[in-house]
Amino acid sequence: MTVDYSRYRYLAIEREQGIATLTLNQPDNRNAIHAEMHAELEQVWLDLSADPEVNVIVLTGAGRMFSAGGDIKRMVNRYGTDEGWKFSIATPASTKRLFQCLLEVEKPVVAAINGDAVGLGATLALFADATVISETAKFGDSHVKVGLVAGDGGAVIWPILVGPNRAKEFLMRGKLMSGKEAHEMGLINHVAPVEEVMARAMEIARELNALPPLAVRWTKLSVNKWIKHQLNLILDASIAYEMLSINSRDHHEAAKAFLEKRPPVFKGE
Repeated sequence: MTVDYSRYRYLAIEREQGIATLTLNQPDNRNAIHAEMHAELEQVWLDLSADPEVNVIVLTGAGRMFSAGGDIKRMVNRYGTDEGWKFSIATPASTKRLFQCLLEVEKPVVAAINGDAVGLGATLALFADATVISETAKFGDSHVKVGLVAGDGGAVIWPILVGPNRAKEFLMRGKLMSGKEAHEMGLINHVAPVEEVMARAMEIARELNALPPLAVRWTKLSVNKWIKHQLNLILDASIAYEMLSINSRDHHEAAKAFLEKRPPVFKGE
């Protein structure tokens, strides 16, 4: 059975000798994960999992960025609209589906973080099984900077990787760090000059591809049992809080201020 990836508009999938390269493919929009790309990310893991030609997956971003996370312009435009309400109702289920599908993929996933990875972009990378980042990339979860709870997976994966206290501080401050700092902190496995990131990720992918597939896959699934437990424990509450915050005036003010390149004024409402 050959899987057809031609229907994907916002993702690019290439396969070669057992390794699939999955690229977030909206470079003109900083690979921001809007609703349509989000829907494709929910589905693509199922296709890659079922694809007999794929044994390892490398996740990266087109152009100079990995992913800017959410689409700020869309955040401003949908505030207070019927579309915004429908979005906040649909998002909890789609977010849970995305990460459940990613965690259920038996095949190892290597993230080649070739540039800035922010918000959901950073979270997506951290759910991979191995990570390589550009030493100069900006990395972090900046949800709070736009008035949102770090609910779409950040509250799940950061404490696992660096402990609750460090996770809370970085998530509450919305602090960004360099790829080098993310590696030193233990968030990221490997760091490299930007021009070497993909080569290093492919080196890891080729190594995994040469190992006994069942041993690799079932080792991954064994560890993922713990991550899935944390996902089930935390995500329903964290994404619900995020959807409450997406309807706040502070969120609208933060998103507008970002686009208008001015300091926001928050009122806690």
